[in-house]
Amino acid sequence: MINDTIAAISTAVGSSGITVIRLSGPQAFEIADRIFRGKTPVRDQKSHTIQYGRIISPETGETIDEVLLTKMESPRTYTREDVVEINSHGGYTIARTLLNMLYENGARPAEPGEFTRRAFMNGRIDLSQAEAVMDIIQARTDRVSRVAVKQLEGSISRKLEDIRERLIELLSGIEVNLDYPEYDAEEVTLAQAGETTKKIIGILDELIKSFSFGKLLREGMEAVIAGKPNVGKSSLMNRLARKNRSIVTDIPGTTRDIIEEYINIKGIPVKLVDTAGVRETADRIEQLGVERSVQAIAGADLAIVLVEAGTLITDEDEAILKKVREEGKPYILCINKTDLIMDGSRLEKLKKDMPDAVFMSIAEDTGIDELEERIFRFAAENIHDMDNQVLVTNARHESQLKKARAYLESVYAACQSGMTLDMVALDLKAALEELGKITGHHADEDVINAIFSRFCIGK
Repeated sequence: MINDTIAAISTAVGSSGITVIRLSGPQAFEIADRIFRGKTPVRDQKSHTIQYGRIISPETGETIDEVLLTKMESPRTYTREDVVEINSHGGYTIARTLLNMLYENGARPAEPGEFTRRAFMNGRIDLSQAEAVMDIIQARTDRVSRVAVKQLEGSISRKLEDIRERLIELLSGIEVNLDYPEYDAEEVTLAQAGETTKKIIGILDELIKSFSFGKLLREGMEAVIAGKPNVGKSSLMNRLARKNRSIVTDIPGTTRDIIEEYINIKGIPVKLVDTAGVRETADRIEQLGVERSVQAIAGADLAIVLVEAGTLITDEDEAILKKVREEGKPYILCINKTDLIMDGSRLEKLKKDMPDAVFMSIAEDTGIDELEERIFRFAAENIHDMDNQVLVTNARHESQLKKARAYLESVYAACQSGMTLDMVALDLKAALEELGKITGHHADEDVINAIFSRFCIGK
């Protein structure tokens, strides 16, 4: 049982209209009553109501601030403990003063993520739902946020609980047969165990498969814009980012360093990387930029290779394409400056000869929508019904699913080869333990500490 009371600022620190200070624990109401004066003492205030009042210094009787105080009695709270939230005027000084008063009157500073950790420890959420809280906070797009909210509501938890229940039922039947053969219990055969295990392996395969897209949603995809100098890379960066992020001039070699910007393409966060033009140069600074461009290509998920419509694939362009292919990177070839081709029939012939390329004129704002569609299709390849399926977005979850699957493969192989049920039971228990590490049923304390250490204070 948790017997202390914690307090922290739950809103961003700094100047703002309102600052929210959260207090959670068995003494939350008592501590609040020591510094708050309203129409009703906090201990007598009706749960889940707000009242106006003042924060008064117990030592001097001085009014510190006018506030709104929310009282929430356990267990219908975020932490399943008694909770008080104080809405004060924003600003560092007021917030720090109120927080110090709470500390002086019996509360202690909350650790990073401790409110959510208490929600986990008190059984309101499981470990996967706790991780979804951080995903919601860090979400860069609406779609990422929606997926995280579904996980907080228990989409992953319910799926895993259904799998665990089926495995527990199978394991229980096996153990009854092994330990109490004299009882008239329905006998579990190897064939039945194998059939159940095979179905569950199929479900795990779908979850594991979803991680490739879930990871893109959660962490974003890195797309590097590559090409020779003055081909339009910085202009494309600015157009996709909808702001002037990169310097654009007619002078080749203007971009000397890597410029990064997160953009949102149909709900997928994409880290766009504008690179220096790749070419042979005697300029030492430009050489360093070229070297970084090559490194960016190597680290990207996708390369957007720009060439000019007027010259098409020059030796410089071919060298860049060769580097992209050597790194094994998928790429989208973009033919820019089509507005400079006056002969319409020539342009049509080029499009016919290069059907996989995106033809664009950044100056005339054509072809950009097609490029965005191609980037989205690359990210979402082989993913269907993205908003309705259960997605695995966490690398820790994927790792545990793979481990559980490996044990179930052993179970299935044992059933096929005619091994004894006691050997099957051992691997079933191991699979259950690996799945339990996702939700927290069998989570190691070090794993739990590592997860909550990534949270901000106040959440």
